[in-house]
Amino acid sequence: MQDITKLTMEEKIARINALYHKSKAEGLNEEEKAEQQALRKDYVETIRNALRGQLNNIDIENEDGTIENLGEKFGRKH
Repeated sequence: MQDITKLTMEEKIARINALYHKSKAEGLNEEEKAEQQALRKDYVETIRNALRGQLNNIDIENEDGTIENLGEKFGRKH
């Protein structure tokens, strides 16, 4: 199994897709299944963190003209 921490996001996506196509064509061995699961978990975690980071940096203007940061209001959860 490859060390997924050293792969770029593009390489991880390419490997996820390659493993998916192989699973449909001929099946995966146990090591490949574990790699696929680890890659998918890492991908989902990365996307969640990126979305959370964007949402935490949204400012809204209230009717009274004050600016409120949603990340501060709702807790900057990580």
